[in-house]
Parts: sequence; structure tokens; C-alpha cells
Amino acid sequence: MRLDELSPLPGSRHKRKRLGRGESSGLGKTSGRGHKGQKARSGGGVAVGFEGGQMPLQRRLPKRGFTNIFKKIYSLVNLQDLANFAESSVIDAEALAAAGIIRKAHLPVKLLAKGDLEKPLTIKVQAASKKALEKIAAVGGQVEILTL
Repeated sequence: MRLDELSPLPGSRHKRKRLGRGESSGLGKTSGRGHKGQKARSGGGVAVGFEGGQMPLQRRLPKRGFTNIFKKIYSLVNLQDLANFAESSVIDAEALAAAGIIRKAHLPVKLLAKGDLEKPLTIKVQAASKKALEKIAAVGGQVEILTL
């Protein structure tokens, strides 16, 4: 079998409905919309969540919680993620994104203490946990805290 011999299975391909093409097409006149009513009109139909005048579900349910619109969102990096970097290298958001450790280089980076570090590194991040700072200092590395 070759690529040019492939074909779709019988019945797996359907022709699209051609609406309003005469009575004998089976979809002429009302074009499959039935007679009159809200859904037969142009632009007709109900809004998403409309339940025929009954109080909609999203309004029946109680409101819960609070969303802080000023919340700071960080890209999190653990010490164990930095094991593949060369000794004495300078690590910043761009280097982390290039290595595939973080996805978005534009977000601020926070360094966490999970795992161990065996070599001294210079790390430039916007935030770091106390434990992470202690572990890096113990191996002779340094952390530069950048402003947000």
C-alpha cells in the first residue's frame, strides 16, 4: 500500500448541507429551521445560559471566595532544576526559558529550595525562599534579587 492508494472509509465523508437551494433539495424554503419562532428568525436564538425565564444556574448558585486582582504570579524554579547548568554560570529568566525550565520568560521568577545544589552558581531572580538562599550560600553561589 502506498500513500496515493489511501482513501477514506465508506460513509466517513459527508457532503455539507446546501441550504435554500429549492424545494426538491429537501432543505429549501425554510432551510431546515422549521416554521416561525425565535430560532427561525435571522439573528434569533437564546443567549448562553438562558433557561426560558427561569433563574439561570449561574445566578442560583451562591457566590464563593475572592479573587485578588493584584496577586503576583511567579514562574517557580527549584534548586534541583539547576543541576544541568555549568559551574559558575550566570542564570537568569532567559537562560531558564532557553533550558526549558520555565515557559514564560516575561514572568517574575521565584527560586525554591526543593533538591540540592552541588556547584556554585550566580542566579538572578525576582524572589527566593530563605532556605534556597541558605543552600546556595553553602555551596559558594550567590543570588541577585531583581526588582519586580
